[in-house]
Amino acid sequence: MKSSELDALAQALAAGKVVAVPTDTVYGLAVDPRLPGAVGRVFALKRRPEQFPLPVLIADPSALVDLAEVTPGAQRLMSAFWPGPLTIVLARRPGVGFELGGDPATIGVRCPASPLLRALLRRTGPLAVTSANRHGEPPLHSADEVRGRFGDGLAAVLDGGTCDGRPSTVISLAGTAATCLREGALPFAELAAVAAGP
Repeated sequence: MKSSELDALAQALAAGKVVAVPTDTVYGLAVDPRLPGAVGRVFALKRRPEQFPLPVLIADPSALVDLAEVTPGAQRLMSAFWPGPLTIVLARRPGVGFELGGDPATIGVRCPASPLLRALLRRTGPLAVTSANRHGEPPLHSADEVRGRFGDGLAAVLDGGTCDGRPSTVISLAGTAATCLREGALPFAELAAVAAGP
């Protein structure tokens, strides 16, 4: 992957456009959540109801402290499972005004185990990324499938080969106890045990 290709994607994202990217699980639709209207374009493209919030992907676990209130349980999960297929929902830090849908007091964050995607994230900062499929349909696993489904709705598609992993497990630590919002690549019971600590 040429640096110029990543730069071109970063420029499209900076213009508020939707791009498709490979992750360590499946292909995703990505936008810059700091730009007005960008997240709304993803909801429209996916036909996804806005009560289902978009997660945010980051290049490095250290970036989480700028977005969320990091609990001891979250720190344990980050150390054990990031980078990887784990999305952690936490209370947002004050001033993080991303319009992601769902509860504006929380934010779901993941650090993916994809060197290509993390290289892009280092150029752009945090991105709102959700699986590249219509809401309720199966995830897509190749750049060609994504182009076929979304066509001109995308500014660019970053081809990273086949992405055939299971979607991330989503665990919420925003309440008094760990809650499984979606069982995915990692078993919730194992995550809950790590989050609880010794």
